[in-house]
Amino acid sequence: MPDQQPDQHHHRPSGTPRALRLGVAGPVGTGKSSILATLCRELAGELAMAVVTNDIYTDEDARFLRSAGVLPTERIRAVETGACPHTAIRDDVSANLDAVEDLEEAFGPLDLVLVESGGDNLTATFSPALADAQLFCIDVAGGGDVARKGGPGITGADLLIVNKTDLAPHVEVDVDAMVADARNARGGLPVLALSRKDPASIAELADWVRSLLARHQAGTHVPTDPGPMAPHSHSHDS
Repeated sequence: MPDQQPDQHHHRPSGTPRALRLGVAGPVGTGKSSILATLCRELAGELAMAVVTNDIYTDEDARFLRSAGVLPTERIRAVETGACPHTAIRDDVSANLDAVEDLEEAFGPLDLVLVESGGDNLTATFSPALADAQLFCIDVAGGGDVARKGGPGITGADLLIVNKTDLAPHVEVDVDAMVADARNARGGLPVLALSRKDPASIAELADWVRSLLARHQAGTHVPTDPGPMAPHSHSHDS
């Protein structure tokens, strides 16, 4: 576990903003929790961090991160949404905001708070009232055509991750073509092909977060809203 104490990293100049709140969204199974664990491993030695996870009825993602030892366990909070995942990150963010603010009060000043959405569909996005920036995660196992399907998460998130590229040969996906489709859909916004087995891609992800944090602390990062989810329903809706 990184040796990060509550009084470490209190080096930020006075007047700098509160912690950067970075949302991580994407469909079930695309590797969101793994990405959070990777970011904690890469950055917790230099940044004061905390994590909020979202699950509908459990705290499974939080337990995964705690067991991985990537942060002190008390810095990882779970929100059980009790409803469709997008509700807690888009429609009524109060439970997540409470969790973020509790962490900042307990361990602040923090540099970065990661907020993981529960797995949802391709249209899930964070409310700008909750997240200052957001990354959206898809993976090669979901099919090489996923990026072409669009949706506000794919087209408008601050960073799109094409995850699990090491699996591409096993699922017969052309990673270069998938990334090219993603870049075409995003009109110049960044796309990162990522694998937990590829140190270069992990370093690129960590550098992207460092750059984002620097802009946030300098007051030059302007949060943007990828747009609301399209109207949709779930089988459990009445």
